[in-house]
Amino acid sequence: MNTTFLSVENMHVQNLFEPNNTIAWDYLVKLEWVWDALPLISSYIAELGDALDVNEYIKHGDNIWIHKTATVAPSAFIGKNVIIGANTEVRHCAYIRENALVGENVVIGNSTELKNVILFNNVQVPHFNYVGDSIFGYKSHIGAGVITCNVKNDHKPVTVTCGNEKISTNLKKFGAVLGDFVEVGCNSTLNPGTVIGANTDVYPLSSVRGFIPKNHIFKKSENIVEKLKNYES
Repeated sequence: MNTTFLSVENMHVQNLFEPNNTIAWDYLVKLEWVWDALPLISSYIAELGDALDVNEYIKHGDNIWIHKTATVAPSAFIGKNVIIGANTEVRHCAYIRENALVGENVVIGNSTELKNVILFNNVQVPHFNYVGDSIFGYKSHIGAGVITCNVKNDHKPVTVTCGNEKISTNLKKFGAVLGDFVEVGCNSTLNPGTVIGANTDVYPLSSVRGFIPKNHIFKKSENIVEKLKNYES
């Protein structure tokens, strides 16, 4: 891997995401580190929800706002503090536990669980996924069986490794941050404190940890190669 990409600055919000692909952008862009948003998601949802257009969103129960064009399967569960954007599809047996800020044109699949997350527009978490204490950028996609692990076995605060640097997040729960256009192959595990830069692909059956820079292919932890071209679309 080209170590010139391993700069902590590449983990800042502006370097992971293009602007304005989430209604939370104005909040995120003020943060030093993107994971600083995780303890604030509930308050973001409450503030944003109260400002939503009542002609477009319907409020349900405990601070749940669902856009009129979204489709929610009757077998899906939606807990408290949730926003679901326009044209999003929540499929059968999805479990949106709490504190989920879900953008437009998102797919939340069967048996997928969300908890304390921000999903930018056009994200797909379509099959048997667990996404907890995580932020997924525009058009990021995870394959069937991909999970975010959000707690360390020793229950100590999560650190993010970037090259030779270790950055403490001061968070006991932090799963993963995916930049825009990230693709994660089936049955991969994103360990606590994983940050993946934009346009990076992860092979199936991978165990990922720390910072993986943008425009790379993660084959194994010891085999991360730069892409020959940018696959944005």
